[in-house]
Amino acid sequence: MSRGSTADRLRYAGERVTHQRLLVADALGSMGRQVTAGDLYDHIRSRDPRIGRATVFRTLEALVASGVARRLEQDGHVYGYVACRPEHHHHLACDRCGRVEEIDEGYVTPVAERVAADLGFRIDDARLDFYGLCARCAADDARYRPADAATAGSAPRRPVPFDEGSA
Repeated sequence: MSRGSTADRLRYAGERVTHQRLLVADALGSMGRQVTAGDLYDHIRSRDPRIGRATVFRTLEALVASGVARRLEQDGHVYGYVACRPEHHHHLACDRCGRVEEIDEGYVTPVAERVAADLGFRIDDARLDFYGLCARCAADDARYRPADAATAGSAPRRPVPFDEGSA
């Protein structure tokens, strides 16, 4: 993640630009996958033992608030963090290796347009994250078949939307 663009994004969001914030943003960007705040702290601390745990945790929240990072839910109600590009996008998060891929708004726009047309709902913002297995982990998993993803035998790992027809 470029220090210049990170600093500009923090300033634009009204956040202070500090050495610690840039250090945390750079470390998060270099991870290449979602990482917990504790794991990121350990990673940074190995390079800069002066940084405090609370600083890393607070900085992650500032990065999320400014759009520099995104918080993703992991199993066990633990949050993982991932660096984000400035353009609006959505995520594919691998439950096995932690890899996160950004996907373009074009994948979600047809859904949003249908919701607006069918339900009359005016959408101001949308954030959609898909959880499952990345292509590499899916290829390594002999049991996983994309055609069977919707009917897999395990219970859903994420909240399932309420369906009025099943009530």
